[in-house]
Amino acid sequence: MSTQISQQNLKELYDKDFYLWIQKNIELLKSKNFDAVDWINLIEELEDMGRSELRKMISFMTIILEHLYKWEHFRIHKNMGNDWVRSIIHARLQLNDLFDDNPSLKVQSKDELQKAWNKAINHLISWFKKPENIPLAKKIFGKIPSQNDFPKNCPYSYQQILDYEPWIEP
Repeated sequence: MSTQISQQNLKELYDKDFYLWIQKNIELLKSKNFDAVDWINLIEELEDMGRSELRKMISFMTIILEHLYKWEHFRIHKNMGNDWVRSIIHARLQLNDLFDDNPSLKVQSKDELQKAWNKAINHLISWFKKPENIPLAKKIFGKIPSQNDFPKNCPYSYQQILDYEPWIEP
């Protein structure tokens, strides 16, 4: 991996062989050859990594919100919703793992609650559009629901995302 590569070749490598581009930049950083590093693409990749972790966090929160809301509002018989509970538990485990690896995300997650709720609403609407759920939509809403049929503000607190278990509580 010690072969010299020009900065222009390194930038071209970014599009042609991403893995080799990473290895070359690591080599340059370790050898403190900072002038040769492809900084523009490296910074972009670091920003993307941060956004990816944030998207994962919001995704896990969205799943929890969607399935909590389904459990509390759309269970039509007592055996319905076990998959939702499993999904909530799994998403919470994933969310906690993410927080363990990235403690700063836990702080930021409180600010992303509304974004996660808005996404959960979109998931709920899509769920009701599935042929097997249309009768339930008509029974509950009289139609396929829209955004106006759900609370505008998230009906759950941040703490409820982390530990609320309505299937256990009386």
